[in-house]
Amino acid sequence: MHHVEKKSVRCLVATVSDTRTVDTDKSGRLIKELLHKHGHECVKHEIVPDELIEIDRLIEEGMNDNQIEAILLTGGTGISARDVTIEVVEKKVEKEIPGFGELFRMLSYTEDIGSAALMSRAVAGVKSRKVVFAMPGSSGAVKLAMEKLILPEISHILHELHKDIQN
Repeated sequence: MHHVEKKSVRCLVATVSDTRTVDTDKSGRLIKELLHKHGHECVKHEIVPDELIEIDRLIEEGMNDNQIEAILLTGGTGISARDVTIEVVEKKVEKEIPGFGELFRMLSYTEDIGSAALMSRAVAGVKSRKVVFAMPGSSGAVKLAMEKLILPEISHILHELHKDIQN
């Protein structure tokens, strides 16, 4: 077990959807609630359409904003033609964190959806000392990813990304 001081992380939360609104964005709201409950901050929350250009713009803005340390995306991760979040994230990050998707699918399989987990796409990676997580759009998937993977490790990930400049 690692012993890293739990640091508050400043996050950009984004819901990728052609149909969600502020009122119907249950997953985005859940991410913000869980961040707050665990001492982290949602600096910005946006809803963007399932469009390559919009998702790319959002990630780029997050990367260039000094207030933001982590970008948490929900939605647009399925296998339909409109689902392009994963493709954008994979092109934007310098290093992928493959364990996030692997563990997410394993947990989804054993705790929730069985063999349908093979269609579940989730990815994480780092760029410019920031971390990006892309998780499915259902609130069940968000709860699983946040509680079992992201919240337990987000402070540790940021610590590792800044380790060489902290000394």
